[in-house]
Amino acid sequence: MPQGDQTSVLLRPTRVLHLRLFFDLFKLRIGLVIGFTAITGLAVASGRALPAWRVLALALAVTMASAAAGAFNQIAERDLDARMRRTRNRAFVTGRLTAGPAWLVAIAATGAAGVALALVALNATTAIYTFLGAFTYAVVYTVWLKRRTWWNIVIGGLAGSFAVLAGAAAASPHTLGPLPLTFAVVLFLWTPPHFWSLAIAFHDDYAAAKVPMLPVIVGDARAARAVLAGSALLVAASVVPALFGMGPLYLVTAIGAGAYLLVKSVRLARAPNQRAAIATFHASLAYLALLLCSAITDATLKV
Repeated sequence: MPQGDQTSVLLRPTRVLHLRLFFDLFKLRIGLVIGFTAITGLAVASGRALPAWRVLALALAVTMASAAAGAFNQIAERDLDARMRRTRNRAFVTGRLTAGPAWLVAIAATGAAGVALALVALNATTAIYTFLGAFTYAVVYTVWLKRRTWWNIVIGGLAGSFAVLAGAAAASPHTLGPLPLTFAVVLFLWTPPHFWSLAIAFHDDYAAAKVPMLPVIVGDARAARAVLAGSALLVAASVVPALFGMGPLYLVTAIGAGAYLLVKSVRLARAPNQRAAIATFHASLAYLALLLCSAITDATLKV
């Protein structure tokens, strides 16, 4: 093999590792979902149509702000992460990255750039909602609530709601219609059963880290019943947008995906074990993806 080809092969794993490190550090799985949520808010809002570059700017701005909040979460929680099997290989725990002022400045700059992009490319209302979403996750949830109360994830669910409102404000900065508001409520209600399922699956991790997630406080059985109750409330709320103009595609998806989530939640309530909890966690992700995609498709078909 020529020397140049050998060098290329050797560099590929390093590049992949660097990309994976970047992806995990900024929690881009969550960030991309939050950006997609903002697009949903834009799609269902009544207001002016935006050119493609502004839509991309919205998604990028919200994703950047969310990514900054996710990276700050990893710095602030590195002591907790070290005690949990699920998170003990994160970069600030293993020493691959060293927490310090330079990283805090870089993270703050990323978040500020996202908010500034929303302000310049869209409007002040969108920028405010973008900031509030990141602030809720980074400060309200991570700093103020997570170590103190099981309400942490309930109130933290507002981060997703602000993303919906940011998208809606991009189209209509001065008027908040009923559809974006109902979807903001749906995102708020989605978060607790989603994360409580994960907390049941990793109960021992959260207990070891002394994080007061609901299963640690009340036990897996009661937490599983809370997941079922929360899922039922979520599914009921997800039907409400159909009363304000969402079409049959959305309604059928909300009912079908909701039924799937409820089946998984019932199984978890009957047998609150790790396998059922992981299945419910994944079902909640699939439910949200289907719901958001159907909402965007439904709204686009009406244009």
